[in-house]
Amino acid sequence: MAMLYTKVKLYLEANSKTWDAEENNIKLENEGSGDFISSWNVSGLDKPTDSQIASYETAGNTAESLFDILETRRISYPDLREQLDLLYKDMAADKGDKTGEWFKAVKKVKDDNPKE
Repeated sequence: MAMLYTKVKLYLEANSKTWDAEENNIKLENEGSGDFISSWNVSGLDKPTDSQIASYETAGNTAESLFDILETRRISYPDLREQLDLLYKDMAADKGDKTGEWFKAVKKVKDDNPKE
């Protein structure tokens, strides 16, 4: 089940609005029975109804799955310094193609964590 935060964010994006953390224009709370919108102050956009929020369930699940995959990839990629070193060594060995070690390292991470 997608988080309320994700569904609200998608609702805002669909209506060309943003969540302004500095102005704290939206507040979510949880008093033990699940998250709810406790404060809504978005200029030109009404607070979404429960059914409007529910309509973003599938898109929210997709967005959260993609986020998880991208986060796993981010953590799994070699450190940037190591990647640059691999690229340098590949270029010096005339392996700036799919036979190089950098390409193999990045491909493994992508293959192990497909976006689908």
